[in-house]
Amino acid sequence: MNANRLRPAVIALTAVALAAVLTGCQGNGSAAGADSTPSAAATASSAPDTSGGKGGATASAGATATAAPGTAGGGTPTAKPASKTTTPAKTTAPAAGCATKAPDPDHVDPDEIAVYRVEELPGSTGKINLVIQHGAWGCPGKDSDGTPFVVTGEDSRWALDQAAYVTATNPITSSSKNQRIGVQELIDWIKAHPDSGLVFKYATGDDGAIHSLEQVYTP
Repeated sequence: MNANRLRPAVIALTAVALAAVLTGCQGNGSAAGADSTPSAAATASSAPDTSGGKGGATASAGATATAAPGTAGGGTPTAKPASKTTTPAKTTAPAAGCATKAPDPDHVDPDEIAVYRVEELPGSTGKINLVIQHGAWGCPGKDSDGTPFVVTGEDSRWALDQAAYVTATNPITSSSKNQRIGVQELIDWIKAHPDSGLVFKYATGDDGAIHSLEQVYTP
């Protein structure tokens, strides 16, 4: 009798407890769902903008174009052509004091002459004249180590003393240094080689005749 009365109460308590358990489980699930599911606002802010993808790429290209001015189609900058500078050719001025043309009588060398020929004077005097030209030293040439003796182009005749002091080098002698030779040896060589124009340093005596001839070697 007592057992039959207690059964409905036990069943009622069991149902209440089961309902409480179920209610607690649903609450925990909802809380977990709320914690694990991101909010719509957070999702919208963190997700990439798929609707404006092309616009983003265009903006990036525009920034690149702005950062690199002077480019054509995103390529390398167009270089400016180098300026051309023309340097005039330098000309070599003649050495100071050298003759570039036949000198006039006021600008000839006072101590040197070019000897061309020998003229024997008639009679028994035995004197001879040297046919010479005055001149001045010219500017060095490209094909020679020495300098030319530029003459006036006008012949002069000067008497040569038979006892004159004469020295000579190539081509009159075989030596590259001046050697003493006789007046007749000089005359013979000039007769065999007329118009050679060999240059000599000269000096005259009181009689006006040439008393000294020293050949100047010109390569």
